[in-house]
Amino acid sequence: MFAFIARRLVATIPVLLFVAIFVFMLLRLTPGDPAAVIAGDNATSDQVAAIRAKLGLDEPLHTQFFIWSGKALAGDFGESFFFKKTVAELIVQRIEPTAMLALCTLILAVSIAVPLGVLAAARQGGWVDRAIMGFSVLGFSVPVFVVGYLLIYLFAIQWGLLPVQGYRRIAEGFGDFIIRLILPSVTLAVIYIALISRITRASVIETLGEDYIRTARAKGLPGRTVLLRHALRNAAVPIITVIGIGIALLIGGVVVTESVYNIPGVGRLTVDAVLARDFPVIQVVILMFSFVYVLINLVIDIAYSFFDPRIRY
Repeated sequence: MFAFIARRLVATIPVLLFVAIFVFMLLRLTPGDPAAVIAGDNATSDQVAAIRAKLGLDEPLHTQFFIWSGKALAGDFGESFFFKKTVAELIVQRIEPTAMLALCTLILAVSIAVPLGVLAAARQGGWVDRAIMGFSVLGFSVPVFVVGYLLIYLFAIQWGLLPVQGYRRIAEGFGDFIIRLILPSVTLAVIYIALISRITRASVIETLGEDYIRTARAKGLPGRTVLLRHALRNAAVPIITVIGIGIALLIGGVVVTESVYNIPGVGRLTVDAVLARDFPVIQVVILMFSFVYVLINLVIDIAYSFFDPRIRY
């Protein structure tokens, strides 16, 4: 097990290197000049050239990459062109809202989607099954920002039950913290619930047709015991897999959701950095998201052995 974890961690190095090179080249080959954005519309060409020289953007691309990667390996991720702060400082300031939003969304989605999928499988072909699958199709079809604006209109503007925008840190009071995360978490969880519930239903239905399920029923075990202890546990591997894959949806949805609800997290920082062509911030944020995604998939792979003892590493 430890050798497997070590190999997987080492394997992340070339992945992150490829992501770093790809993002570095993509940002610099797309139209737009951060020096011109910083200088403003009324700046002269000499002023723009001076800013480019100060930022090191006049160097060849390979030189810029080696300088940036060398500093990054030493823990220096550079300074933001736009925010005038170090990138590390910006990430530390913005990481809590994003982490809390992602955690609340994940807990909400899994706690709702798995029971819905199991219920749909148990009532296969009935109106409950059709209703849950209809919700899943709707959840996939409606974009995240549309769900967000709809929830804001209903729960914040029309009914006045929840705050519209903003974020409160957990240190400022748990009540204000959680109430401001309800709408963003629900918005982000909708598509995640749709994905997990469909996979859960399909996996449980497939498991219910196995011989050991018929044997358990023949022994007179209660239907709930057969469904939860035997069927769901043996269907857990594909469910866990789709939860890990869905992290990609979660990461992408965080960017949109934080913009809709004006949450000062890493997702909102990414949008602001892209608009300002703030290369150092964009590179580090994408690398961080890539590492988190790889790490979560490693955790998912390790979790397989706990649900299916036949899996060994």
